[in-house]
Amino acid sequence: MARSSSESAAALRDNTGRTYVAIAVASGSFEVDALLAVLTVAKASSIRGIEAVVVCGLLPTENSVSIIKSEDPTAQIFFVDAGDQLISL
Repeated sequence: MARSSSESAAALRDNTGRTYVAIAVASGSFEVDALLAVLTVAKASSIRGIEAVVVCGLLPTENSVSIIKSEDPTAQIFFVDAGDQLISL
């Protein structure tokens, strides 16, 4: 996040052990939170399942969490808050 000056970032580990990272993206009126950005990057690599996703910075929306769960209902989703507490979503 520091390198990109982003307020939020996410990492996704697929069911084969590959890891993908992304930051929130905003350009004009177009905005994608870090959770959906990392899903987009992973889907571009043709993932078949999600082991877990970790988001830090800004809390993802319920809509973003539900999209991940619709992709893989067994996916674990975590959020790291400002106090470095790991919260399961």
